[in-house]
Amino acid sequence: MPIDPQLALGAELPARTFAWTATDVQLYHLGIGAGARPLDPTELRYLADETPCVLPTFATVAPTLGETEAPKVQFPGIDIDLANVVHGHQEVVVHRPIPATGKASSTGRISELWDKGANAVIVQEQTVVDEDGEPLWTARSSIFARGEGGFGGERGPSAKTELPDRAPDAELLTPTLPQQALLYRLCGDRNPLHSDPEFAAKAGFPAPILHGLCTYGVVAKAMTDAFVDGDPARVAAFRARFAGVLYPGETLRTRVWQDGNELTAVVTVVEREDAPVLSDVVLRIA
Repeated sequence: MPIDPQLALGAELPARTFAWTATDVQLYHLGIGAGARPLDPTELRYLADETPCVLPTFATVAPTLGETEAPKVQFPGIDIDLANVVHGHQEVVVHRPIPATGKASSTGRISELWDKGANAVIVQEQTVVDEDGEPLWTARSSIFARGEGGFGGERGPSAKTELPDRAPDAELLTPTLPQQALLYRLCGDRNPLHSDPEFAAKAGFPAPILHGLCTYGVVAKAMTDAFVDGDPARVAAFRARFAGVLYPGETLRTRVWQDGNELTAVVTVVEREDAPVLSDVVLRIA
């Protein structure tokens, strides 16, 4: 079924209520590589039993923790084969530090819909509040749907974050585990693209790829550790655009520039001649 922009644009997404525990936070942090320095007290704060510190990127999995079914790309006016979809970009803005345990509810909508010719970009915006109705975080994300364009919509913006014309202030090397995707998927993202070799092959990849949101979290943690002493409470927002794939077991190279309270970065794969993985990366310090 082709995209129907009259139905899709502005459509409300199903509201949901969800909860999380300190164990859920620990599992997420392990899924993005926490614990690699098991004798480092700062590192172990991510894995404390009762009150682990919480990376803002936990917001990307909190609503779907425990889900075991592969996601469906079905919204009003939109019904797309999962094999034709990749994550486009992700942004999380936290309004206060995320607690180690909590209950929350989310509401959302399809905020933008862009026709790229052969392909389409669908942008969602989610607002999350706690039990008292106080804001916790706002998340914006887009998906890139191959072969779903041509519905007559606007092409949309193509602006990119400009990198400083100087050497980076830091270069961070972060290895991933061969089993990283199999661990991360326990946080609720069961897309078989990240676990099933046959499904990955049908989607055009030689092997299952790492979840884009896993890479997103890995990089956010690396930048937090390097620039704010491993204190997630000092991170106000984090965004990135998914520019390429990472295979579990490969190493990320993150080049970071700092300008006051804003860090910009570009992320590549060491083993594949610095093939791009994330672009337009911005971490804002509170």
